This record gives sequence, structure tokens and C-alpha cells, in this order.
Amino acid sequence: MIEFSVIALFVGACLALTLTPGPDMLLIASRSLSQGRASGFVSLAGILVGTYCHALAAALGLSQLFLTVPLAYDVVRFAGAAYLAYLAWKTIRSVSNPLVINSAIASTPLASIFKQGLLTNLLNPKVALFVLALFPQFINPHAGSIVAQMLVLATILNITGLLVNGTVILLASRLSKKISASTRVAKALNNLLGAVFFGLACRLALASRA
Repeated sequence: MIEFSVIALFVGACLALTLTPGPDMLLIASRSLSQGRASGFVSLAGILVGTYCHALAAALGLSQLFLTVPLAYDVVRFAGAAYLAYLAWKTIRSVSNPLVINSAIASTPLASIFKQGLLTNLLNPKVALFVLALFPQFINPHAGSIVAQMLVLATILNITGLLVNGTVILLASRLSKKISASTRVAKALNNLLGAVFFGLACRLALASRA
């Protein structure tokens, strides 16, 4: 299996990655701020499962498709952008108060939030290319199953992400509880979540493969 020194180096790379604010952290923070702690952790769970899927795809060589067939990359990229734009439209049109816990659960089931987090991650080819670029540097072909090593690395990345983004979720959800009494602020936060979805859609649609 993977040597301890290699794992330690990979943990450092994961910390540098997860501590840098990016689309996942922005999405999780805005979800937690607008809909509470449970929604934030469920959204994060979807993203973490997506990481395992990308790791498996890279191990099986599927991510190479994005490098060799530009059209496949663009199809996935624009599908992801369209999905995020749809989530933005649906979120902004919501008339419920997202900061009332019972209402939030009724209007946005946790299963739907998990699916949104998962699909947002899966439909981002940038994540697939990132995994394909980073993970092989820590893989030893002579140390056992490539798939097993990729899953170990994905688990390390996910644990690091859980610790960092879990802290973000707790801080954001605590803030949401303090301002939950204001319907105007609640609607503004719902609009903020929609704006985050739309911003991510534009970012993905306009992104290059580099």
C-alpha cells in the first residue's frame, strides 16, 4: 500500500487545497447560511461521494476521455453549467423562509440537497482533471491495486475536506440562527444561494480546460 511519507505529503497537499476558498466551500457555506447546518453537511456529503466517483473514474482511465476528446469535456461542462443555472432559478423563485428549520426541510428535502451536491461535483470536469493530475503523483504501481490506492487518497482528501468544510458549516449555521427571525434577511440569504449557483454556472461555462 501507500507509504506513510507519501501519505503525509498528500495530506499537506489536501490541506493546501481545502483551506483555499473555492466553489465547493462557497456552495457549502451559502447552503449552511441560508438553510442550516443539516443542509450544509448533506450538501458536503454529496460532494464527498462525488470525489470517490472521480477517483474511480481516474483509476479506470475514464477521465482520460476529457483529455483526448475535447467535445466530451465540453458536453459535461455545459451540462453542469445548465444544471447549476436551473438550481439558481429554482432557489431564487422559492417563496419559503429558508431559515425556519421545519419549512426548510419541507421545501428542500435533504435527499434533494444531497443529489444537488453530488451532481454539482460530478458535472464539473475540472474536478475530474484535478484528480487525474494530482492523484497519480502519489500512486506507486508496484504497491498494490491502483484502484485501492486511488480510493485511499480520495478518503484522505475527503477527511481533510470534512474537517475544514465542517468548520465552515458550523460557523455559517450558527450565524444563520442569529438572524433567522428576519424574513427579509432570510429571503436575501435565499437569493444569495441562488446567486452562488448562478455564479458557479457562469464559472463552469466560461472555464477553459487549462
